[in-house]
Amino acid sequence: MNLENIGWNSFFNNSFAPYSQQGYIAGRIAAEHKHIYRVYIEQGELLAAVSGKMRYEASGRRDFPAVGDWVVLNPTGEGKATIQAVLPRQSKFSRQTAGTTVEEQVIAANIDTVFLVAALNNDFNLRRLERYLTLAWESGANPVIILSKADLCNDINQKVLAIENIAPGVPVHVTSSQSGTGITELASHLRKGRTAALLGSSGAGKSTLINHLCGREAQKTAEIRQSDDRGRHTTTYRELIILPGGGLIIDTPGMRELQLWGTCEGLQSFADISLLASQCRFKDCRHEGEPGCAVKAALENGRLDYDRYGNYRKLQKELAYLSRKENRQEYLAEKERWKKIHKQIKNLKKR
Repeated sequence: MNLENIGWNSFFNNSFAPYSQQGYIAGRIAAEHKHIYRVYIEQGELLAAVSGKMRYEASGRRDFPAVGDWVVLNPTGEGKATIQAVLPRQSKFSRQTAGTTVEEQVIAANIDTVFLVAALNNDFNLRRLERYLTLAWESGANPVIILSKADLCNDINQKVLAIENIAPGVPVHVTSSQSGTGITELASHLRKGRTAALLGSSGAGKSTLINHLCGREAQKTAEIRQSDDRGRHTTTYRELIILPGGGLIIDTPGMRELQLWGTCEGLQSFADISLLASQCRFKDCRHEGEPGCAVKAALENGRLDYDRYGNYRKLQKELAYLSRKENRQEYLAEKERWKKIHKQIKNLKKR
């Protein structure tokens, strides 16, 4: 297996150079199964687990390998290895972990393109797509919107126009896995050595799309519920799949709701609102009734949609709250790290 065909480049080569001198090999995480990782290497594949040292030094989930990561491996024989380190990431798509703990979960790493899949049926939701776009821009990869199930929609042009209004400049592809419409156009984003991550809610048609791109049934599919056009989870874990045309794609389980992770920079998908805000009379305008407010004027004359603005404010507040919580978590983690260091020093002095 040529590593360059699965995404290896000079960036990773330079990061790996010190490890290469120690006799380690490089590999790319293809899948994770309960802390056991399937890894692509030059000789094929092997199974690997994180070393005890790496596990001890990890400060959270983001320090562990994610699908798409390049890792440093120490082969132990019989198709197995130990993961010594994760190489620096060029990009990553992250979300906040479920629950009350503020922690980053890396969904996919080292991706060039994020395919955001939205079905053109009753589950079509612009506000959800805005949330996905926010995280996509934050990832460092380029978003591409795929509208699936075109055969189930009677107003395709209206929905495409609605998406172009909230995502100007983002490529939009209308597809139908039933007829094969639009599938071949995706090839331009899947050149040899390029990686795309496929994201969308359950029932959006991600697994069916992958089967078309692979030319075989690589993933299981399931029928959507007739009552609300929502689907059931068929993909149960993230996986890096090598496509016949040379590109790679990371399939992910359906995520109906994404907890944000990142900074307000990801809100560049709301550039129209930022532009309006820059035209307000006062630089610190809160858009809550101040005179000369361009945002309020745009809402009143219909240039700005109330629902879109409401979603923007909601996402803005989420990110601000997350930033405050994360800073507190980092402080506590650093405090705990120094406690461990002082404890180790104390134990050494006793010897």
